[in-house]
Amino acid sequence: MSPVLDETAKGVFIISATPFEEDGALDLESTDRMVDYYLESGVTGMTILGVMGEAPKLTPDESITFCERVLNRVEGRVPVVVGVSAPALGAIQTLTSNVMNIGASGVMVAPMAGLRTDRQIENYYHDVCETLGDTPIVLQDYPPSSNVYFSVELLNKLFADLPSLKILKHEDSPGLRKISQFRQDEEAGNRRRVSVLVGNGALYLPQELQRGVDGAMTGFAFAEMMVQVCALHSNEKFEEAEDLFDAYLPLVRHEQQIGIGLALRKDVLRRRGIISSATTRKPGPALDSTDAAELSALLVRLNRNLEVLGKETYEFSD
Repeated sequence: MSPVLDETAKGVFIISATPFEEDGALDLESTDRMVDYYLESGVTGMTILGVMGEAPKLTPDESITFCERVLNRVEGRVPVVVGVSAPALGAIQTLTSNVMNIGASGVMVAPMAGLRTDRQIENYYHDVCETLGDTPIVLQDYPPSSNVYFSVELLNKLFADLPSLKILKHEDSPGLRKISQFRQDEEAGNRRRVSVLVGNGALYLPQELQRGVDGAMTGFAFAEMMVQVCALHSNEKFEEAEDLFDAYLPLVRHEQQIGIGLALRKDVLRRRGIISSATTRKPGPALDSTDAAELSALLVRLNRNLEVLGKETYEFSD
């Protein structure tokens, strides 16, 4: 039985990369190592076939093959969410049916491109929820990617009216006040409480936790940092959480570069021995020698920062 995905989700739902061989084929052996690493890091869930997972570059058969491999490796230890966003409801329905049948716990749906008004967005999610029935859904609020903006009032209405929406993946920026207002509306009894997990590469994670989010759903290459920061915050060790976060912050920032960020993230995973190749599907970003040297310098600084905190350091390959 698949683990439950509901409004109580918290901790770190890691956004997974999709490993490829040098020739662009799916690398399923690296997929196994990557899943093992994520689980050993203490993540409470995984999200696959998102933007970081290069989902639009996979064929339908490859998407199912990758999902099956991840789900078989996870063995029900944590819930797995699958990104199913597509221009057509029929495509969303087909992929959702396929992944739920093989053990996914829920799906993530971003708004369709071109939605502009609250009424258009509202109608779209009503159509999605009607199409997918009782399937648990993560609503992705990521305006820089979708070009669709959700007001807090609209989010309140959607989560009040559509019980299959379980989690808000919050990636609006600036978005701290939006989190506060969203939580205040819950506390005022305006609607049920739902889980809020944040993205943006964890760039604002400590402040977002202070504003009341439940954790992160993003793909920073050091999942253990996010897990530990969330745990420290939960135990009210706020300064310690900030200190640990600060040690990794230069890399968090560096990974957030538009365009090249995915290549940087995958190369860190490669240097850590988690995946065999940093290849992205063409057309996609790749590092040149200067990019690689900059990343090496940042990894050296990370270990130096961790030494100052008395934390275990890393070994990286070239």
